[in-house]
Parts: sequence; structure tokens; C-alpha cells
Amino acid sequence: MSETAPAPALPQWAGVLDTDPCRPRGRLTAQAPLGARTWFRVGGPAELLFQPASAEDLARVLRCLPLEVPVLALGACSNVIVRDGGIDGLVIRLARGFSTITRDGNGLIVGAACLDVTVAEHAAQAGLGGLEFLAGIPGSIGGAVAMNAGAYGSDMATVMDWVEVVTRDGRLLRLPAASLDFSYRHATLPAQAVVVRARLNANEALPAAIRQRIEDIRAAREAAQPVRARTGGSTFRNPAPDESERKAWELIDAAGCRGLKIGGAQMSEKHCNFMLNTGNATAGDLERLGETVRQRVHDHTAVTLRWEIRRIGRPAATGREEDA
Repeated sequence: MSETAPAPALPQWAGVLDTDPCRPRGRLTAQAPLGARTWFRVGGPAELLFQPASAEDLARVLRCLPLEVPVLALGACSNVIVRDGGIDGLVIRLARGFSTITRDGNGLIVGAACLDVTVAEHAAQAGLGGLEFLAGIPGSIGGAVAMNAGAYGSDMATVMDWVEVVTRDGRLLRLPAASLDFSYRHATLPAQAVVVRARLNANEALPAAIRQRIEDIRAAREAAQPVRARTGGSTFRNPAPDESERKAWELIDAAGCRGLKIGGAQMSEKHCNFMLNTGNATAGDLERLGETVRQRVHDHTAVTLRWEIRRIGRPAATGREEDA
């Protein structure tokens, strides 16, 4: 009978979390595999993964954690490439304690772990309109706030009232939406802060009309995007109007990159601003493919595409963590 391998030991810097009053109620896992948690199904492990039980649990751990330890929150991992060398420091993954949805007047208070599509469906059941666009965004509310996610004519900046975050030094803050300086695919949050919940404004509407809008968005997404593949959403942001009048996919197509392959990574034939893991890609394959596309687009059009997908962690067998 084979013996079960011992669990990896916690990193030395995490020793403080094994003492009162710092001991977490949630789960700590050393060298936790992350690849299976991402939509691309690639990437190395987290040095230490923390799944907090509550916002208070998260705040307590961050207060105790040495400030030099890097902290990174991951949501549904729908728009990230975790590099093959893994992620140093504490990786936070919010789960059940952060998935509550409650009605608040003509709006919803939603936990950061809630999937965007679940929020859209809940709003429809409550007869609240204006949040249907969330049905077209893969991911969770925490990530949607952090990147001002948007689609189908709306975005988080349009609907958000306030957000609650836990700061790196363990404070729970409620920030008005106006303080986040929203711009295209960007929100200004305190450094290394973790979104824990938000209030979204909505308006009363006929449930049948809301549901029809959600179905229209789903059908449009299904028709245009490789939604059943191992992908990560739009790879590159659309250029600003003063950079190019064409969208990112048009520039990629014009540069001859539709269907381009490197290793197990491929630009989608269906929507060429989507990268695919065709089955055996590494994070390195995906990143090299993206950089090759950027270079070819620049050579062809003089436009420099900017990544929309976040690339986090360390390349295999190289130096310290980076977030390009």
C-alpha cells in the first residue's frame, strides 16, 4: 500500500499565521496548483493559497502578514494567464462566504465571488433591469470591479454605487464609485486591496423583457466568440480612437494572425482576439503567441496593442514575480 505524500510545509513567512490571534478560520494550502482553476488550464502553483471564511477573516490575516509578502487576489481566473513558474506570496481566492446576493432598494449588494452571469440572472428574477450586460462577461464581480468590466453597451462604472475592500494592512473600507477614477478597463483601487462586495444600481423593469435581453446577449456571444474553448476572453484592449479607428480584432486579422499557432496556443479562427489552449499549451506558449501577435500588428499598422488579459507570476525556472 502506497503512503500518502505529506502536505507541503507552509513558507517560513507564514509562521505568524499559526499563532493567535492571527490564525485564520479559512483554508491555507501551500504550493496549491492553480492551473486547473484558470480558464486557460495552465500555470504553476501558488506559494500559499488562502481561502478566507469572511471579510473579517481576510482582514485579520492581512493585518498579521508581513508587509513585504506580496498579496494577489484571484477570482474566476477568466482573464488571466498564470505563468508556469507559479505565484510567490499569498494568493487569495474568495469562495462561499463572498457569494451572497441581496436586494437593496432598486439595486443589489453582491459578494465579490459571485459570477457576473449569476448576478444578471438574480436581477432578472427580482425584476431589476440594467445589469443584463453582466451575462456577457465571463468572470466574477471582484474582477469586474477591478478592471471596470463592460460589454454590450454598459460597464461597471455605469452601474456601481460603492465597493467594499480589505486593504493590504487589514482595514475594511467602503469606497464610493466616484473615488475609483474609472476608465476603460481600469479602476483605481488601493494597492493590493481585495474587493469583497459591491452595490450595483438597477431599475425596475418587466422580468420578461430583462430575460429576453439576457438571452439576446448570450446568443450574440455564442455566435461571435469561442465560448466553449479553453480561452480567456479578449486578449487585447481596443485601441483608443486617437491610436486607430479599427478594433483590436480587425488589426489582428489585417496582420494575418487569425488562426496563428505557437505550440499548443492558437488565435481563434472564430474571433481572432481570443487565444485558445488547444489542449497542451503552456502559459509560455500563450504569452509568446500574444507577443508575436503584438509585434506583427505593430509591424503591419504601427499600432501597439495592449494586453487585456493579465499575465501574473513567474515564468518557468526564472526570477521573481512580475505582473506585466
